[in-house]
Amino acid sequence: MATRIKKIEVDRELCIGAATCIGVAPEAYELDEENIAIVQEEWKELDDDVLIASAESCPTNAIFLYDENDNQIYP
Repeated sequence: MATRIKKIEVDRELCIGAATCIGVAPEAYELDEENIAIVQEEWKELDDDVLIASAESCPTNAIFLYDENDNQIYP
C-alpha cells in the first residue's frame, strides 16, 4: 500500500509555469498571476497515484510531496 500524501509544496524558484502538473491533476494546481503553480485545496480529494504522476510530470522537479510524518516522498 502506498504512503498517504499529506502535504504538497511547489518550489516557486524551480517552477517555470510549464503547467504539466495541471494537465495531470487540474483539481490540484493552478497558475497564479506570476505563472507559477500553486496548490489548491481540492488536491486532498485525489488519489496518491495521480498526485505522484503530477509531481513526476514537472520538468524541473518543483513539486515536493510529503507523508504524514513530514518525510519527503518525492522527488
